[in-house]
Amino acid sequence: MRIVLDTNVLVSGLHNPSGTPGRIVELILDGKIKVLYDDRILNEYLDVLPRPSLAIQPEQARTIVAYLRLSGERITAMPLPQNALPDPDDMAFAEVALTGKADALVTGNAKHFIGLKERGLKVLSPTHFLEQFIEQNA
Repeated sequence: MRIVLDTNVLVSGLHNPSGTPGRIVELILDGKIKVLYDDRILNEYLDVLPRPSLAIQPEQARTIVAYLRLSGERITAMPLPQNALPDPDDMAFAEVALTGKADALVTGNAKHFIGLKERGLKVLSPTHFLEQFIEQNA
């Protein structure tokens, strides 16, 4: 399964490995899910994860991003129209997901990606994604 992973899910997964986002991160680390990315997404991960307020060790942040770079799939994203999303900071995630034909964009902020369903993209919460993953792999 190929997904785009919003930064908020990655942060939550690293904070609480036993929670739903943590289980998704575990599936990624086990090689059962491939993360699609481009440099904008990796740079956001590298910018956000080591922030002191998040209490994620900088070495852990660098290690997880290096793993995603090696195990994931780099996508050269096609741009969406400038007003396609309410928050321009989310464009990279949508563009990579659409261009890479991701099975889903997994986010804790589905409302940020309104309108992508019409473009054929599943935007799923971590809980809904995990439910679908379990169903498909049962």
